[in-house]
Amino acid sequence: MLVKPLRQRQRRKKKLRLFLLLAIFPASNTPIQRSSSSRRQLTGIKLLKDTVALSDMADFLLFEGPVGYSLFKVIHKPDSVGNRLKEVQAANQDLAKFGKMVEVVSFLPFEYVFFLHVIRFLRVLICGRNNKQALSEINDVSEGVASETLISFLELNLPKASKKKSVVMGVSDKGLAGSIKAAFPFVECETGDTSEVVQDMLRGIRMHSGKLLKQLREGDINTAQLGLGHAYSRAKVKFSVQRDDNHIIQAIAILDQLDKAINTFSMRVREWYSWHFPELVKIVSDNHRYARCALFIKDKKDLSEDKLHDLAAIVDDDEGIATSIMDAAKHSMGQDITGTDMENVIAFAERVVSLGNYRKNLHAYLVNKMSVVAPNLATLIGEVVGARLISHAGSLTNLSKYPASTVQILGAEKALFRALKTKGNTPKYGLLYHSSFIGRAGTKNKGRISRFLANKCSIASRIDNFSETPSTAFGNALRQQVEERLEFYASGAAPTKNEVAMKTAMDSILADIEVDGDGDEDVEMEDVDKAEKKEKKEKKKDKKEKKEKKEKKEKKKEKKDKAAGASDAETDATPKKKRKHDAEAGSEKKKKQKK
Repeated sequence: MLVKPLRQRQRRKKKLRLFLLLAIFPASNTPIQRSSSSRRQLTGIKLLKDTVALSDMADFLLFEGPVGYSLFKVIHKPDSVGNRLKEVQAANQDLAKFGKMVEVVSFLPFEYVFFLHVIRFLRVLICGRNNKQALSEINDVSEGVASETLISFLELNLPKASKKKSVVMGVSDKGLAGSIKAAFPFVECETGDTSEVVQDMLRGIRMHSGKLLKQLREGDINTAQLGLGHAYSRAKVKFSVQRDDNHIIQAIAILDQLDKAINTFSMRVREWYSWHFPELVKIVSDNHRYARCALFIKDKKDLSEDKLHDLAAIVDDDEGIATSIMDAAKHSMGQDITGTDMENVIAFAERVVSLGNYRKNLHAYLVNKMSVVAPNLATLIGEVVGARLISHAGSLTNLSKYPASTVQILGAEKALFRALKTKGNTPKYGLLYHSSFIGRAGTKNKGRISRFLANKCSIASRIDNFSETPSTAFGNALRQQVEERLEFYASGAAPTKNEVAMKTAMDSILADIEVDGDGDEDVEMEDVDKAEKKEKKEKKKDKKEKKEKKEKKEKKKEKKDKAAGASDAETDATPKKKRKHDAEAGSEKKKKQKK
């Protein structure tokens, strides 16, 4: 029973080997008589050969390393079928075998690599300071842009393609491959996404680049990689103080967490202090104010009329509430507690009050930060809701890229996916529900006003993200449009058109710019007067110089005219005699005519 399966496995292995051999090595063109089974096998082999031909191996490989650009020529080209064999995978790991598969055509080092060979013991310092070219090149590569250095490097080293055959080059990055293809139409680029062979070959070059590039010494690549990594990370971490939204994301997260913590702690203070003074809960409803009152009163027996004004200051200068607290303390039904218990209650109340004060300061900081980063969005829907939108999107840039339909349901992803799964109604609003406009709208118009508000939020976020100078003019115009739309839903009054509203906002911004320009002129009037005086002096000097030049020219002309007059007098002596002779001849002719 076991012999038959073994024979079947052996036959399958033989067929698979024959299948791979015929796929890798093309068969001869001599006609052979084949059976029906062999014809089926060869048709499959033909299809496999076609797929192998479609994924042709690259002729050259471009490696963008931390030390520079290097171009390798592929000598032995493995195919996509044989590349999956263990022997081929092991050959990529072995330097002796992999070195025979590729050959270095050219290597273009960056600037700081030359310093590495001159001063070996300062290479870390040099890599950190002299890597401007490397940083700019690696930024271009990460953005998928072919720099002028890379284009000139490829122009010098790539062979010119013919009409019959084009040059195939393997590149690691897809975006960089597209930009190279745009610069060199005759070059076909293969990436790791389109060819597994190219991916494995580039992986092998990256592994053995320190040995393949003989211009480098041991440790140069690691040192350059360290310096370039620090520089690249430093450039990524750098931010603009005026355009930083990361602090907004952190501030709104802490604010939400503080609201939950203060609420739970305040309820615990109420419950704990109510054992001593239960009537205070009904008189003071605000949590923060209750904690301050408990911190001020402490033991109700010590509360006297001398503390009335201080107690009124805690409850917003309301003497009625202060007197009611005094009366309730005299007739309170609460029990007396020991000194240690009171100390713990007061310590916890102090912590709640400090958290409440910090929450107020954090809210003021968030308002200030939103007025700098996203003033129009904050003016439209408020600082807290705008900060929540930015936090949920990840950044102001991401929020500006979202369409209005996505902004409308931000924060309601669970409800959206549940509705799509159950084929129910999708949510009408997410985080925008906390805006005052949604609460003021009627039940029938909540979806309509949320759609309109999301549209205006999308416009405001784009203006905030892409404008150079922050301004609230567009935010006020958009808020006025939402107000008019609410009135339209309520009474039917026609709102202003978007074109008119945006034009008025733009005119107001331009007017502010002109006013600022006039103010600058008023401030700089003294400098202008000084400049005018200097210009007048310079003009006077120029006039004097011009007069002197004219006088010199006139004197030169007079001298030339005198010299020319003297020479003319000498030369005009003979022509005068001729003229007399001509006059006599003319008079003789006249006498003859009279006769």
